[in-house]
Amino acid sequence: MIWKCWILLFIIIFTGLIDNTRQEKQDDDDDQADVLVLTVASNETDGYKRYIRSAKIYGFANKITTLGLNQPWKGGNMLTQGGGYKINLLKKALKPYQNDDEKIIIFTDSYDVIFLASLNEIVNRFKASGGRIIFSAEKYCWPDKSLSNKYPTIIRGEPYLNSGGFIGYASDLYEILQYSSVKDTDDDQLFYTKAYLDKELREKHKIKLDHHAEIFQNLNGAVGDVELRFKDNKAYLQNTLYDRVPLIVHGNGPSKIILNSLGNYLANAWKTYPPIVMGIFVDRPTPFIEEFFDKIYKQAYPKSRLRLFIYNSEEFHEKIVEEFIKKHGSEYKNIKQIMPKNDIPISTARNLAMDYCLQNECSGYFSIDSVAHLENEYTLKLLVEQQRGIVAPLLKRPGNNWSNFWGTIANDGYYARSTDYMDIIENKRRGLWNVPYINNCYLINVTIIGNIETRPKYKHADIDDLDPDMAFAAINRDRNIFMYVSNRLKFGHLVNADDYNIKYTNPDMYELFNNKFDWEKRYIHVNYSQSFQQNNTPIQPCTDVYWFPIFNTRFTKEFIEIMEAFGQWSDGSNSDKRLQGGYENVPTRDIHMNQVYYEKHWLYILKEYVRPLQELVFLGYFHDPPRSLMNFVVRYKPDEQPSLRPHHDSSTYTINIALNQVGVDYEGGGCRFLRYDCAVTDTKPGWMLMHPGRLTHYHEGLKVTRGTRYIMISFVDP
Repeated sequence: MIWKCWILLFIIIFTGLIDNTRQEKQDDDDDQADVLVLTVASNETDGYKRYIRSAKIYGFANKITTLGLNQPWKGGNMLTQGGGYKINLLKKALKPYQNDDEKIIIFTDSYDVIFLASLNEIVNRFKASGGRIIFSAEKYCWPDKSLSNKYPTIIRGEPYLNSGGFIGYASDLYEILQYSSVKDTDDDQLFYTKAYLDKELREKHKIKLDHHAEIFQNLNGAVGDVELRFKDNKAYLQNTLYDRVPLIVHGNGPSKIILNSLGNYLANAWKTYPPIVMGIFVDRPTPFIEEFFDKIYKQAYPKSRLRLFIYNSEEFHEKIVEEFIKKHGSEYKNIKQIMPKNDIPISTARNLAMDYCLQNECSGYFSIDSVAHLENEYTLKLLVEQQRGIVAPLLKRPGNNWSNFWGTIANDGYYARSTDYMDIIENKRRGLWNVPYINNCYLINVTIIGNIETRPKYKHADIDDLDPDMAFAAINRDRNIFMYVSNRLKFGHLVNADDYNIKYTNPDMYELFNNKFDWEKRYIHVNYSQSFQQNNTPIQPCTDVYWFPIFNTRFTKEFIEIMEAFGQWSDGSNSDKRLQGGYENVPTRDIHMNQVYYEKHWLYILKEYVRPLQELVFLGYFHDPPRSLMNFVVRYKPDEQPSLRPHHDSSTYTINIALNQVGVDYEGGGCRFLRYDCAVTDTKPGWMLMHPGRLTHYHEGLKVTRGTRYIMISFVDP
């Protein structure tokens, strides 16, 4: 019997759900029963088909009545003025509803309009407005500018009426259509404007303008206010100026090309991310290129929608490029590669990358140079959403005013700083900026690449000495092709490759001054900053001996490689020509920092990273900058120099940084402080021992019994 009760309960609940669903559908049908969508079209153009398709997507194509279809157009030349024919068609269509106070009429143009929402959403927004008639609004008073001062004053919003879209109750609309007679060739927008400016008529029928794009988005003059965005793999339009998501978009005036581009994505016109060709260019020795490729890989864009065009002219970077392709290449749609042996100039390669884009029917071409590091993993996705012909993310060198755009151009065609340049790069002003020059990283819409009149070039026909980047920007300016840079979000930064010296072993280790931000990210210990937290207690393995994490294992490994590549270890005798006087009291097998051209870097490390730790534990002692005449790496080996006799250091304090791992790379070793009978033997690579020198901390280097031990020593403030 129990199971019969459960079945009965299920039937009751299921029947109730069906009834509720039917009721909700009936409510929706009832709402739509009082709505009529009207448009005008003489021919079924592609624009008209797109219009109908968008209505189908949102479920109300059957509600559309097209006036004048397959009939001769009588509305005059719409390039200047005209369109009164649309009003006369609408008058005739609304006559049966002239007394209907409940039926809602939506009227739009068709060739340059796309619906972005369901009929119910549109009607609900209209009802929430409190108006009886709502016209779309735009930035320009057209066709009669002299009427601009007759418009009601508003504090914020688009001020002027546009007749390409409006919604209202049938009886109210029919009455304003009787405002005056109109010829077929008269201007429809002028007719509606005069009706709106008639205060008595405006107040009687509660005529309003959609100042903030609640329903209608006109694009002319507002292209910079809208963004194409994606959610759950579907595109929508966002008005960033008024923080609205409009429901109908109109490509009025000269904005039809932009509408066509948006139409590739809106109203579910595409089912996945648009295909992009990413052109990656390594045309010079570049520091931190591993991180560059890592950030390329981490871009949150489906790799199945990306084709890579990789250009590398530097043999020094071949290994990194090949490792990237070997590890990740199979995840991308395809990869085309140009290697150093191909000996192809960078300007030629950039043209080949655009050809590759067209051959594979891409929607956009994303060009990125090896100096551009994209920390924001959504950079490419966000640039696609901007829907501009050419758009770049703002990138700058950290701690420097150097960026990937110019604010203005001097008379000689070279860089000049605009009045707002600093505000833009410091993010005091955020937005999408039309600029005269961009480089290093940008997205180009395929509509520009595919047109021979607009396709970018990297060689100027009239100015021979322009480099490819300057030629690219100059030609775009000559053609009046806008280039935009966005700083709406933080996208990433530029590395400085100007003085990168690949003759060094591990040259990135030497980039502390030119690329401090990247150097710290790669080499500083991940827990370094924890030492400065308020509740942190420094580790103290022996009396007045402190232990801090300062470098990671990559630093220690590369530091050893630098020393071994140099290879000129001292002989461990008291005679040392490297020192003033030529005598070392407590000799070790070592290499000095100045021998590997790292002295100035190490002194900066003492100042920037060691001194703040010293001030935490040796209270009251302050010396900025720290001085150190002895900075060196020591090597201990059983068959060479396994240990160091007890001694005092000639320093105020000494730092001792372990460079490799006890128990793995060597056995034994460590530092013993005789006065306190305390030894530190479990040292960790990248961790720094800091202890007083001179009188108090008499110590010795314990014997290494297997392998090789490396440590970095500095006698600070001797």
